[in-house]
Amino acid sequence: MHDFDLRAPEGANKKKRIVGRGQGSGRGTTSGKGNKGQKARSGGKTYVGFEGGQMPLYRRLAHRGFSNYPFKKEFQVINLGEIEKRYSDGETVDAATLIQKGLAKGTVPVKILGDGEFTKKLNFTAVAMSASAKQKIEKAGGSVAAAENGGDKADA
Repeated sequence: MHDFDLRAPEGANKKKRIVGRGQGSGRGTTSGKGNKGQKARSGGKTYVGFEGGQMPLYRRLAHRGFSNYPFKKEFQVINLGEIEKRYSDGETVDAATLIQKGLAKGTVPVKILGDGEFTKKLNFTAVAMSASAKQKIEKAGGSVAAAENGGDKADA
């Protein structure tokens, strides 16, 4: 065996199946397409949701109402327990420092949730947070300035 004697693993290269080459090939006559019908013809494809000519489900159901999906807000969630590990007393927690400490990526807004133990006195600025997180921060002696709620009804 030499370094330059390279081969693909067994079964990696399959032989192309050639159809329509006579009865003896095993793939002759109808070429594996069954007998007659739309799918036996050339170009005989159907679209997604086609039900054989029956009115498709997506056209039978009524489409009414409003969906908030295009307008939804997505947040990166960070728990107070993670902040507790990475920050020391007296530091300021904002979007820039969260990115710097590797807790957040810069593309999606951040929301802080109140999961985990929290004892440090930190200053939070311009970060969305849950009501439980705000309560834990204030209980530990920290401050919350210009925090926008992240859609929680508890804060509103």
